[in-house]
Parts: sequence; structure tokens; C-alpha cells
Amino acid sequence: MTITLSHVLFFLFGLMVLGGAIAVVTVRNLFHAALWLMLVFFGMAGLYVLLEAPFFAAAQLFIYMGAIGILIIFAVMLTRAFMRQPMPRANEQWWLAVLLAAVLLGVLTFLILQNIRPNIMAEAVPENTIHVLGVTLVDPEGYALPFEVASVLLVMALIGAVTIVRER
Repeated sequence: MTITLSHVLFFLFGLMVLGGAIAVVTVRNLFHAALWLMLVFFGMAGLYVLLEAPFFAAAQLFIYMGAIGILIIFAVMLTRAFMRQPMPRANEQWWLAVLLAAVLLGVLTFLILQNIRPNIMAEAVPENTIHVLGVTLVDPEGYALPFEVASVLLVMALIGAVTIVRER
């Protein structure tokens, strides 16, 4: 098997996503966790580029890295006063999280081993994927309603978070 630039980039972006995700859940500073999350978003955009999905790569960069990243940092800045309060360093239910993570790892490993297909060939990407995706998103019988409901829920969550912070 010949190692190509695509293989190397996939490995690097995969390491970037995996390392950033581990850092998000292990770092103690909330602001640093938000910055690590931005690295994860960038790595995912790189993986989308490798999958020849330019729309998803651009959406990942603009929506997640841009808008949601700024909202996360904005929310962290609003809640800095609460972070100074003394809090326990570890959650008392950490053992339950470890148990659930181990069960999930076991289930995923089982599913991966059951679905190994050695002769999978990559198909060519159709030329009109962005057009088809755009029509599907705005079609009343497609994903227009869930897309709009999700946007309204995100705005309501942001307004609720700001309201909660302001009341304290």
C-alpha cells in the first residue's frame, strides 16, 4: 500500500481532532477548553475537505469555528465571576462516567468488528452535491423545518444563558 499525501493529512487531522477532544475534557480552565474545541472544529473541517465535501468544510469553518466558537468564548467571559467560586475539583459520580464510557467503548468495538468490509471502493463524488443539499435544506418537505427549529432553539438557549447570568 502506497502512502499518499491524503493518507498523511487524514492521520494529522485525525490526531488533531482526537488530541483536541481529549484536551477539551481534561483541561481545568474553561477558556482553554473552548480554545481546544476550536482546534477540534478546524480538524473536522480538514477531514471534510479530504472527503471532498466542500459545503460541509465551509459550514464547519464559518458556523462552528466562527459563530459558535465566538458564542462559547462570549459565554465563558460572561460567567467568569462564577468560575472564581471555590468548587470541588472532581465530580463525585466520576465512576459512573468511566463505567458508561467503558460500556460505550465495548459496544463501538463490537460494532466495528462486526462490520469490517475489506474490499470497499470509494465512489466518485457527484458534481451537483451542493445543489442537491441546498434544495434539500430549503424544500418544505425536506429539512427546512428541523433546520429552523434548531436555529430558534439555539437563539433561545443563548438568551436564556444571558438572562440567567444577568439575574445573578
